[in-house]
Amino acid sequence: MTNLIQIERLRIYYKTLHGDAKALDDVTFTINDKEILGIAGESGCGKSTLGNSLILLKPPMKYVSGEVKINGEKLPIDNNTEMRRYRYKKISLIPQYAMDALNPTRKIGGIIRDLVGQHKIKYEEIEKRLHERLNMVKLSKDVLNMYPFELSGGMKQRLVLVISTLLNPDLLIADEVTSALDVSSQKAVSLMFKEFRDREIVNSIIFITHDIAVLYQIADRIVIMYAGKVAEIGPTEEIIANPLHPYTKALIKSLPNAGIRHTKEKLEGIPGHPPNLINPPAGCRFRDRCPFADENCLEEPPLKEINKGRLVACWKVKDL
Repeated sequence: MTNLIQIERLRIYYKTLHGDAKALDDVTFTINDKEILGIAGESGCGKSTLGNSLILLKPPMKYVSGEVKINGEKLPIDNNTEMRRYRYKKISLIPQYAMDALNPTRKIGGIIRDLVGQHKIKYEEIEKRLHERLNMVKLSKDVLNMYPFELSGGMKQRLVLVISTLLNPDLLIADEVTSALDVSSQKAVSLMFKEFRDREIVNSIIFITHDIAVLYQIADRIVIMYAGKVAEIGPTEEIIANPLHPYTKALIKSLPNAGIRHTKEKLEGIPGHPPNLINPPAGCRFRDRCPFADENCLEEPPLKEINKGRLVACWKVKDL
C-alpha cells in the first residue's frame, strides 16, 4: 500500500503571552492511499491543530519544524500564498463547527459560486457534478435556492461534505464533523464519508474525533494522540480489541457499552489532568496519570513498531 501523505517530525506551536504552547510536538505518521485514518484523543491533544496545520496556518499558530509530503511532493504549509493552489484541489478541510460557517445571508448556490470562482472555475463547469453529489447525500437540488438556516444540522453537514469535495481533492480532513449531530445522523454522515472514498471522489480521509465509537464504523486505522504527541497507531480492530498504550487502554475503558445502564456499571474516568503544553514535563507526557509509570518514564519513549502496523510510544508496553 502506497503512502499518500507523509508527516515527518512536525512541530506546530501556538504563540501565547506566557510562551509557546507545544500543540504538535514531533509528530510522525503516514496516511495511506485510499485509507480512512482516524485521529482520536481528548480535547487539547492536538487533533484539530494537526488538521488545520495541513491546510491553513493562522495566528497564533506557527510552523516550527518538520515536513509534510503529498504524493512525494513537499506541501508548503508554512507559506500561505503557495498553499492556495493546493486547497480544495489537493487537500480540503471540513473544520469544526462547519455547519455554522455557511454565510447566513447568502443562498447555498451563491456560496458555491463564490468558492469555485476563487479557483477560476466556472459554476457551469461543475453544475452537473454538484447535482450528482447532492443526490448522493440525499439532498434535493432545491437546497441551492435556500439559505443555510432553512436546513437541519444533518442536512448542513451533508451539504458541507459536498462543497468541500467538489474539486475531488486527494485528501479530505474532517474535523469533529459528527459531534453536534444525533446518533442516527452521526452514523448516516459517517457512512457517507466512506462512500465518497469508495467512489474515489476523494482518495483518502483524515477523520478527527474524540469519539472512538464513530471511528469503529468507518476508519481503517487509528492514531491515538495525547498532549501533542502520538501515543499509538494501529488497525482499528486491533486498537479497539487490544489497546497497548496505557492512555489508549484508559480511553477505551471510558467508553459506554451498549445496553449497559450506568447505574449498574460505572464508566472509568482517567485520573488527573493533561499537562501544561507551555511547559510540558520531561519524558512521557502521560506519566503523571499513568498507573505503570516508573523512573524510565522520565525519558521520552520513541514511537516504535511492536508488531506489523502497531506503533506504540511507551517504555512499559512489553510488560502490559
